[in-house]
Amino acid sequence: METSTEGAAEAAGGGVADVAPPVVGEQAATAQDVTVTAEARVAIAPASLSPSRASDFMQCPLLYRFRVIDRLPEKPSEAATRGTLVHAVLERLFDAPAGERTPPRAKSLIPGQWDRLRESRPEVVELFADDPEGERLTRWLGEAEQLVERWFSLEDPTRLEPAERELFVEAELESGLKLRGIIDRVDVAPTGDVRIVDYKTGKAPRPEYAEGALFQMKFYALVVWRLKRVVPRRLQLVYLGSGDVLTYDPVLADLERVERKLLALWEAIRLATETGEWRPRPTKLCGWCDHQAHCPEFGGTPPPYPLPVRAAESGQAQQGRMGPG
Repeated sequence: METSTEGAAEAAGGGVADVAPPVVGEQAATAQDVTVTAEARVAIAPASLSPSRASDFMQCPLLYRFRVIDRLPEKPSEAATRGTLVHAVLERLFDAPAGERTPPRAKSLIPGQWDRLRESRPEVVELFADDPEGERLTRWLGEAEQLVERWFSLEDPTRLEPAERELFVEAELESGLKLRGIIDRVDVAPTGDVRIVDYKTGKAPRPEYAEGALFQMKFYALVVWRLKRVVPRRLQLVYLGSGDVLTYDPVLADLERVERKLLALWEAIRLATETGEWRPRPTKLCGWCDHQAHCPEFGGTPPPYPLPVRAAESGQAQQGRMGPG
């Protein structure tokens, strides 16, 4: 999933501690998110790439900078937090024996997982600070129940025995680029075929946007191939919001194309890091962004760039290299 769990993955690997939740309606975060206070935020040059952060840069390089380098705080959202909760429930359900993986059992896990989420991420309590009677919270938890229940119409957990759940994966390409992320579920058939599964609490995209939705899954497939030399047999996106299942059977050529794309993307990130040139890219998604106050497109000013930039020589602007330190 993609999530800001990927931020935890990056932090665990000694790279950038990515603390920002994903865009609303995209990828749910998990309770493993890293929360960093304003005093603890320290700028670090990017050292790895996850699906969410790759998508950030493609969407808007300045957004990538705000999340990865400046690590500006972002407010929790009801949609992303609900996704976090639903993911946690679906993961924990597989702790039970196959015959006990029922809708009532799954829904009974929601209160406990919500308590755990509030303990691990106290900031989510702010979502319902203006709800003294608990009406919004009750409705919100009911929506989470509906998503969990819908999953049973899309997959039968009594017939599934995942090989991995919330699997942290990391691979280093020959170029030195490290790819990291956390996969919601990995199924392995008796034949050895591998299926990568990702839960989405939003609605399935229209067909013309399906390729963008599959980018994350192909990213994970590339990492699995680099680690195991096995091309996953199937990539599966389970959309709980609309009750759709999107599948794709990759071939090696798909993964090679994704790798070339990521290498080009990383080169663009490296150059922006060294020069300090992070250009905003206005889209309809700007309306969801927490950083409008810092964005030139909205009359804002970005924070002072916290990484060294080598001064231009002979009065000529240069593409730049990282200075010492």
